[in-house]
Amino acid sequence: MNRRNPRKGFSLVELLIVIAIILIIGAIAVPKLNRTRMYSQEMAAIRHVHAVHTAQTQYYSQFGKYAQNLTELGPPPSGGPSPAAADLLPSDLSGGTKGGYTFQVQGGPAGYTVNANPVAYNSSGSRSFFSDQTLVIREHYGPEPATVNSKEIK
Repeated sequence: MNRRNPRKGFSLVELLIVIAIILIIGAIAVPKLNRTRMYSQEMAAIRHVHAVHTAQTQYYSQFGKYAQNLTELGPPPSGGPSPAAADLLPSDLSGGTKGGYTFQVQGGPAGYTVNANPVAYNSSGSRSFFSDQTLVIREHYGPEPATVNSKEIK
């Protein structure tokens, strides 16, 4: 008997079709993944603004004034907490950059302001945030920083 050995494997056309399907699915999924990542970084930035509010409240109750900057809210280089470094925020946030956002705090005798701006607009975030001692967080869509006149987050 003469048996024919059936071909094993896939033809080149079949492989090209599978690769094309994978590329189409990837082209659809990657932008959604990037938007989801950016949205999660924006939500994390809002949580970090809340953390700054909590730290400022604790700083005020301990030292009778608001911190002038993030360094005063961060950990001390050595020794215990002091007005220069109260150990109320982690070192990465008190360093000013965390999760694709840069944070700035300006304090004064009557209050303070917090700004959170994306490191790379439309990559790490599409919104900037502003808040002050009133605890109201405001957002601005666009590369410009949010201000006291920006839309309130509800």
